[in-house]
Amino acid sequence: MLFPTVMTLFEKLRCLFTFGQGVALPLPTIPENSQPDALFKLWFEDASKSGILLPEAMSVSSCDSQGQPSSRMVLLKDFDEKGFVFYTNYGSRKSHDLSNNNKVALLFHWGVLQRQIRIEGIVEKVTEQESADYFHSRDKGSQIGAWASKQSQKLTHDSELTERMSHFQSEYGNKEEVPHPKFWGGWRVKPHYIEFWQGRANRLHDRVCFEKQDGQWHNFKLHP
Repeated sequence: MLFPTVMTLFEKLRCLFTFGQGVALPLPTIPENSQPDALFKLWFEDASKSGILLPEAMSVSSCDSQGQPSSRMVLLKDFDEKGFVFYTNYGSRKSHDLSNNNKVALLFHWGVLQRQIRIEGIVEKVTEQESADYFHSRDKGSQIGAWASKQSQKLTHDSELTERMSHFQSEYGNKEEVPHPKFWGGWRVKPHYIEFWQGRANRLHDRVCFEKQDGQWHNFKLHP
């Protein structure tokens, strides 16, 4: 499932009138026989409908070769039964971390809905064709910016990024298609644990968990 990046007019108005914080919905009951894929899709749709600004924003946590964890916010760009996909520069710190240690954690937090989703799994690179297809779906400025940014590397001087952007603008700005850089692409998080957290009164929150064992999902609940 590819998530749309364009908000409808109604969603834009709701986002505007709630200052991007969204509209709280009634607290739902989580069905006992829920499957994680379907439940994630339902919750994501609820977050989108509420008017929350960037409901696809998620924290990605990785560890380097020394075991030092780090987290950053990225945007979810695709989701299906195979996993959760985001895109980045393969030379970035997170890509170096993930190349050396494929264990990863994701977190979605939608405060106004009193919901969060915690995901643990391993990553793999998406295919080059998937990366190229998504790259060419972006606006041209973002495509050129991907060439200009040596993501996570130190700037040699304050104007370096501006100079690089001007260089690649001159090189690709008048071309019909910006080539897909081989150093830029997607990571797919293949989950083996997903927890749906729903806030409740008196801090008696629901924690509905799914764990994959031998290729099958098993669910259980945790004390809050």
